[in-house]
Amino acid sequence: MFTEYQHGTLRALVNRIIPADDYPNGWDGGVGTYLERQFAHDLQPLIATYRVGLDALDAEARAVGGVGFADLAPAAQDTLLEAVEHSAVTTPWPIDPERFFRTVVTHAAEGYYSDPGNGGNHGGVAWQMVGFEVNA
Repeated sequence: MFTEYQHGTLRALVNRIIPADDYPNGWDGGVGTYLERQFAHDLQPLIATYRVGLDALDAEARAVGGVGFADLAPAAQDTLLEAVEHSAVTTPWPIDPERFFRTVVTHAAEGYYSDPGNGGNHGGVAWQMVGFEVNA
């Protein structure tokens, strides 16, 4: 569904949206598994949008930082994402950068905080983080 490079960009993007602290980052918390399942079903119509957005994000990173998004330092990734969030990009994007960013943020949050049966929120870790009782 995604190239290896797009997959790496998506992983890095999710991990900046939900960075690790006392709890796992977004990818380790299950967002990747959630997205994979959703792209096979409800999010299937957005696969092309994700491909284009991930390529545009990577091109933006190369233009401002000289390397792909996944290879930028975390602080540089955050700075770049803040610009994308406000459509303050330097390269031409074939889709609206702000809308793409909001879409990924929404899906990352869904994957991180959703019912573990949906593939995300591995072991109910996000529920534990917010104090929701998880019965084993």
